[in-house]
Amino acid sequence: MIRRGRDFDAQRAAMVERQLRRREIRDERVLAAMGAVPRELFVPDEVRRRAYADAALPIGLGQTISQPWIVAAICQGLRLEGSERVLDVGAGSGYSTAVLAHLCERVVGIERFGELAGRAKERLTELGLGNVGVIEGDGSVGYPPEAPYSGIAVHATAPGPPPSLIDQLAPDARLVMPVASHGFDMLTVFHRPGDAEVDASTAAGLDREVIGPCRFVPLIGDEGFADD
Repeated sequence: MIRRGRDFDAQRAAMVERQLRRREIRDERVLAAMGAVPRELFVPDEVRRRAYADAALPIGLGQTISQPWIVAAICQGLRLEGSERVLDVGAGSGYSTAVLAHLCERVVGIERFGELAGRAKERLTELGLGNVGVIEGDGSVGYPPEAPYSGIAVHATAPGPPPSLIDQLAPDARLVMPVASHGFDMLTVFHRPGDAEVDASTAAGLDREVIGPCRFVPLIGDEGFADD
């Protein structure tokens, strides 16, 4: 059991006000969720003092926990109202999955590293979040057993949205992910209009909105980058 302290509570409140609210995160439900989840539980001991730094932090196995603003921007881009089922691709240590658990009815986190998936399950259980599941697997192909999803969050960059994820996206739902570009990634919202015909192989038919530049680890998998 990890003890939580008042210092972390104060840092979390400051993070919401300074890193999020002042930088165009306007969804009050997202701000409340970010203020409710103890980020310090989802980082290794050696970087816990930096849990609320405005930066990505290492969580082992070459992976990172995204900076708070990125997590909030992805959640805001999904436009969740509370009744949705969401897929969280690249769940890592489980932090983003925990935040999403406060925003939707059901969230499934999928993580390719079994060690990270195991830690995520432990932390989410410790927090008493009963509307989450964590699956070890290839997030680039999604998780068909619980599809379709009203929202899909992807925490790794790829050349474009994987066809399997598009296929698992419900009508009028959104997929938020970083798209690889020259020298940087672009965090992008893909919206599937309810009455549109969509070609999953090319993403034709999806509406797109760019949030801004970012940097992520690559999405490794059958419909992402090869594992070198």
